[in-house]
Amino acid sequence: MKRLARASLQSAVNLVFFAVIGTAVLASTFFLTHDEIVKSEKAEKLKLITQIVPAELFDNDVIQDSIDIPADPLLGNEDSTLAYRARLNGEPSAVVLEAVAPDGYSGKIALILAVRANGELAGVRVVTHKETPGLGDYIELPKSPWIKGFDGKSRETYTDADWKVKKDSGKFDYMAGATITPRAVVKAVNKALQYFAANRDTLLAARTPKPQKEKQK
Repeated sequence: MKRLARASLQSAVNLVFFAVIGTAVLASTFFLTHDEIVKSEKAEKLKLITQIVPAELFDNDVIQDSIDIPADPLLGNEDSTLAYRARLNGEPSAVVLEAVAPDGYSGKIALILAVRANGELAGVRVVTHKETPGLGDYIELPKSPWIKGFDGKSRETYTDADWKVKKDSGKFDYMAGATITPRAVVKAVNKALQYFAANRDTLLAARTPKPQKEKQK
């Protein structure tokens, strides 16, 4: 019995030892790679943003000049997201929003869109989707230029009746046999523009500087 108890105790000690070592390794790996991961994520976001916000529209750090916005039915998101502000010579020129089309053919379609200060779309891109390859995936820019059809559009020039695919008597093209996907995207973009119009002042407001910590005397 003593031998069995000793063996059990030794096994328990070994398990604790390896658990501690494993935790230490994971923690050290996190701290060593965290900064590089953050830099990589920032670079990827900036790469996507610069696809829809022309370089001549901003001279600020778009990634740093961001604000948290709560979930909103007009954006289709269930969690808070970030809005990125583009500025030129200190003046707001555009804002980048994340939106979700919840009613794609195969599920949610995540979007990112840039809206100029005047309410005109600078660009829209699909971030993720599960639409049928070879059919509904033409919403991706590498597969088709369809998504560029939003460039320059606004709610000033298009009415709600226009923000539909042509099959539904709207203004937007679609591929025969795959209308659900573009229908969902067009609807989501229109709602995102409504969100922008309702929150324009907040979205384009001057960046609030972070409070400086008081120096200890």
